[in-house]
Amino acid sequence: MSRERAKARTAGEREALQIRRGTARDVPTIISLIRELAKYERLLRHIRLDAMRLRRHGFGRRRYFESLICTRGKRPIGYAAYYFAYSTFTCGPVVFVEDILVLPEERGRGAGTALMIELARIAIREGCDQMEWLVLDWNAPSIKFYERLGARLDKTWVLTRLTGTSLRRLARARRTG
Repeated sequence: MSRERAKARTAGEREALQIRRGTARDVPTIISLIRELAKYERLLRHIRLDAMRLRRHGFGRRRYFESLICTRGKRPIGYAAYYFAYSTFTCGPVVFVEDILVLPEERGRGAGTALMIELARIAIREGCDQMEWLVLDWNAPSIKFYERLGARLDKTWVLTRLTGTSLRRLARARRTG
C-alpha cells in the first residue's frame, strides 16, 4: 500500500461512525446500497428498483419500512432496512431486519456492529421481544458475525414465497367451504 493510501486510510479510520434514520433524500443512496447488497448476495437478476415506490413506501404516509444510514465522515458506508412484525407465539412485536449491508471496504471496522446495536435499541425502545432476519446459508462471514453477537441460527424453518403470476392467481381464486 502506498504511503498516501495508508495515510488516507488511517485518517478515515479516525472519522467516527454515525447512524441516523434514513430520509426521503437518502433514496438514491439506499438504491445504490441495495444494488451492492444484491451484488454481494448474487441476486442482481432479482431486483426491480423503483425510486418513486421506494420513496413512497419508506417515507410516505403509510410506511412499509424504516431505514438507518451508517456514515463515516459524510460518506454513506452501510444501511439497514427494517419493519415491525408481530409474533403470535410470544404475543409481542418483532423488529424484522429486511436488509443490512456494509460496503466491502468497510467491513470489520465496526459499522455492522453499530447498525445491529441501533436496531437492538429500536427493538427494546418499541417493546419488541425479538429481532429477526434472514441470512443466506453460504454466507459464512455474516453467519459468524451474527453468532458473535449472540444470534441463534434456526434452520427448522423454510422460507416460503408467492410472487408474480402465482400470487395473482391465488388472489383471484374462489374460496371454497
